[in-house]
Amino acid sequence: MPPLDKQSAKQKFMEFLAGKGLRTTSQRQAIVDTVFGTDKHFTAEQLLEWSRERDQSVSRATVYRTLPLLTESGLVREMDFGKDYKFYDPNYAEHPNHSHIICQDCEKIVEFESEKISKLENEISQKLGFSVATQRLQITGTCEELKKLGACKNRMN
Repeated sequence: MPPLDKQSAKQKFMEFLAGKGLRTTSQRQAIVDTVFGTDKHFTAEQLLEWSRERDQSVSRATVYRTLPLLTESGLVREMDFGKDYKFYDPNYAEHPNHSHIICQDCEKIVEFESEKISKLENEISQKLGFSVATQRLQITGTCEELKKLGACKNRMN
């Protein structure tokens, strides 16, 4: 399946909900519009905050019930960075085979794609008798801003 743009991903998710017999409430619509209206990775609490900017009535329970549906649909990827909470990648439908580098201090997440990494994955997979279906590369480090300035504007306190 070729990657989907945000609008197509949103439409596919709405079809996914309909296929499960779930209705689209105004709260769920605000959540879906928020998810497919950003390129930023987010936590459930951030999604709640951003969704409430669209619709004040969005409840925490609706966010927490909608997130598993988004990941089950295959359009959003849940990511575990070793914290007490998960991050969600809204760019998964558009770029299913991208990698991440995460700052362990400020939690800044940067996506990247690399032909060299793809080539190496294919080479290793073929050598071991596999074909790549999906890949996940996650690098953790510290961003240069914290090293240079001693403080980082992205740092979550």
